[in-house]
Amino acid sequence: MPKTYVLFVFITILSCSKHKNTPKADSLHKNKKPNIIYILADDLGYGDVGIYGQTKIKTPIIDELAKGGLRFTDHYSGQTVCSPSRCALMTGKHMGNASVTRNGQLLDPDDVTIAELLKPRGYKTGIIGKWGLSKGATSENSPNQQGFDHYFGFDNQGFAHFYYPEYLWRNHTKVKYTENIGIRDEKGHYIEGKGTYSHDEFAKEALQFIRENKEHPFFLYLPFAIPHAELTIQEEAKKMYRGFNWPETPKEVGGGAKKGEGYGSQYVDGYCAQKEPNLTYAAMITKMDSNIGRILEVLKELNLEENTIIMFASDNGPSGEGGQDMSFFDSSGGLRGHKRDLYEGGIRIPFIVHWKGKVKSGSVSNHPSAFWDVLPTICDLAGVKTPKDIDGLSLLPTILGDTKKQEKHDYLYWEWQYSKKPKYEVVRSGKWKLFKITSIKSDEWFYELYDLENDKAESTNLASQHPEIIEKLEAYFEDAKH
Repeated sequence: MPKTYVLFVFITILSCSKHKNTPKADSLHKNKKPNIIYILADDLGYGDVGIYGQTKIKTPIIDELAKGGLRFTDHYSGQTVCSPSRCALMTGKHMGNASVTRNGQLLDPDDVTIAELLKPRGYKTGIIGKWGLSKGATSENSPNQQGFDHYFGFDNQGFAHFYYPEYLWRNHTKVKYTENIGIRDEKGHYIEGKGTYSHDEFAKEALQFIRENKEHPFFLYLPFAIPHAELTIQEEAKKMYRGFNWPETPKEVGGGAKKGEGYGSQYVDGYCAQKEPNLTYAAMITKMDSNIGRILEVLKELNLEENTIIMFASDNGPSGEGGQDMSFFDSSGGLRGHKRDLYEGGIRIPFIVHWKGKVKSGSVSNHPSAFWDVLPTICDLAGVKTPKDIDGLSLLPTILGDTKKQEKHDYLYWEWQYSKKPKYEVVRSGKWKLFKITSIKSDEWFYELYDLENDKAESTNLASQHPEIIEKLEAYFEDAKH
């Protein structure tokens, strides 16, 4: 069915008041439209970045982006796992309305993505890395069919788990890496010095995309796979961490999804074996950081710094599937939980916005926001009217320092059910966060209520003390599905 593009002034979730571009936002488009680069890490925890409190892993470039721009303290991913989170990011819809709510589901081809909104306005659109919303590079919900002029990456979610793939896709052309076939030893370790590392290919492709499109406004979506399990990286990247002699618990080969769910032929046993997962995890994040530095250098070289806004985030909370010790790094940054939780550690993420000359250096915002706010923000940046059927609110007033004009959500909403566990529905409204947890064996449920202003670790359930808060917030569970 052909897509219908509806361009409309955005309507807020509850009040139905018109969303308006701020005067500052309008003035942006008198000159050249800004370039937009959105960098997404995979399973990077709230506490895995130096500027958010990390003390062991080195992230100097990301830290400088924050120091020279804006750091959000209360920004959330779309979901606590990959695919639905990316759906929320691309479509501006939370889990009450998104077409993808669980891993393994695919994007509705009729969904309108950020790229599809920008492309008609003259933007060159590119995605390099992990899409995670389709199977096959030519399927109807693959990046090239969802508004991206250029695509380079994995052709499915499962294959994106491995850093030495047999092939990647450049648009509809398969790029083969035959040197990557059979490069594990008999115990499942990668053989040092062999193969082509996919993240290096992504970084190289990103630099090329920027150079090729320097004369046009461009939107580059850069969803790196780092630091998602499996954990592996070249020895050269590990050297800076060798002298710390961190404790290590070696990981054997295995883990991840089942055979036949998108893995390449050489990965039937799952994630690689890893003798030093802690060191490797740190080195992978630092390598991503350094490649972000390479992007900044090219922008400076091409005199694009002042016309390029850079956003950096993670798709959900951290995971220990690769064998690293999340508590050793305090990856959740003092928050409760991790990936596959709707507690803060599973969904609160780093979010940094940098725009030389436009965003005030050293800014910090505690405005509660989420992935579904990114689409309307980017629309405002590009001078594109936001579709009416989304859940997000533009963050451009906050980004430009005009916080008095920032619209606020009445609530943020998530829902999640993992395997044969209870169903979780969650709303955050102001400082309050309410869980409605429903048993899988009956229709019975119970509540958990947390005051995030005074208890960001969600250690004290206040449900029995504030029935009036529960009564107010409970109505949002139904409202979120309209």
